[in-house]
Amino acid sequence: MRICPPRLATGLALALAATSPAPALAQQEPPSEPPADWEATAIDYSNVPYPYPVEYLTVRLMGQDHRMAYMDVAPQGEPNGRTAVIFHGMNFFAGAYGPTIDALREAGFRVIAVDRLGFGRSSKPLIHYNLHMPARHTRALLDELGLDRVAIVGHSMGGMVATRFASTYPDATSHVVMVNQIGLSDTRPGRAWGDPEDAYQRVLNGTTYQSVLAGHRRYYPNGWRDEYLPWVKVQYGWTLSGHWPRMARVRSAQQRILFEDPVVHEWQYIETKALVIGGSDDRLVRDYPAAARNVAERLQNAELVLFPGVGHSPHFEIPGEFHAELVRFLLSDPDAPADQSWR
Repeated sequence: MRICPPRLATGLALALAATSPAPALAQQEPPSEPPADWEATAIDYSNVPYPYPVEYLTVRLMGQDHRMAYMDVAPQGEPNGRTAVIFHGMNFFAGAYGPTIDALREAGFRVIAVDRLGFGRSSKPLIHYNLHMPARHTRALLDELGLDRVAIVGHSMGGMVATRFASTYPDATSHVVMVNQIGLSDTRPGRAWGDPEDAYQRVLNGTTYQSVLAGHRRYYPNGWRDEYLPWVKVQYGWTLSGHWPRMARVRSAQQRILFEDPVVHEWQYIETKALVIGGSDDRLVRDYPAAARNVAERLQNAELVLFPGVGHSPHFEIPGEFHAELVRFLLSDPDAPADQSWR
C-alpha cells in the first residue's frame, strides 16, 4: 500500500499544487443558515455554472428518449493520445470536477465528464435506476465519439459506476480508478427491503439546509473551506424549486442503488489495470483503509494509494497530491502489471 504523506508534494505534485488552492490555515465555518440570496436550482441545472461547454447525447430507455449531458474537453498543449472519462458522486455532478478535468487536460488527456441520468444537466426520468444504465449510456457515447478504449475514473458512487463499466466493457477500458468509492460491502444480508415510497417521503420531507450541510461537512476531516459551499448551494437549491417533488423522487431512487445493485461481486472479474485511491479518513465508510485494501486484493491487477488524514474528496482537499497520483497512474502502460508494492 502506498501511503502518501498528507499535504506533502514532490515532482509532478509540486507542479500541480502550484496552481491548486492551498489548504486553509485558519478555521472557517459555513453559514448557519442558507444565505438569503441563494436561488432555486433549476431541474436542468441551467443556472448552475459548468467549467466547459455541455453537449448532449440522446439515449433511449424504456421506450422514451432522454438527454445525457457531458463535457468533452480537449487536451491542453501536446496531446498524449489518451482519453479519461469521469463519473461523479451521488452529491455532485460533472461540472463539480473542474480541477480534475484541468489536471488531466494539462497532462495531455482528452477528458469526458458525464452527468448520469437523474443528475446535473441530464434528464430526470422517474424510473427504477441501476448501474447498468450509466455504463451502457457511456459506452453509447464512446461509440458516438469514435473512442475504442478509455480510462475510467469514478468518485464515490461514481466508483460503483466505474466498477460496473470495467466489468461490463473490459475491452473498452484501459485503466479504472476508484476514488473513495462507496458500496464497498453488500448490505442486503440481514436487511429487509423497504417500500420506495417511504424512502421518497424521507428525502422529500427530511432534506434541509442543515442536513445537506452536515452531509458535506463529513467529507472534510481537516475542517471547512469556503470553496466547498457551492456544492451545498446546488444541492439545497433543489428544495427551493417547484420541481423538488420530482427531484426528491429521483434522488430516493438513486439512493436505492446502494442496496439493490451492489458491485462487490464484480471486482474479482476485473482484469483491467486498476487504482484504488482515496483519503484514509473517509467518514462515509467504516474503516476505509481496510475496505479499500479488500477491493484492491479482489481486483486482479490493482494499485492501492491512501492519503492519511484526508477525507472522502481528496480531489478537493489535497488537489495537488491527488492529481499527481492520478496522472501518474493514467500515464502508465495499461498492459503492464500494476505496482504491487502495497501488498
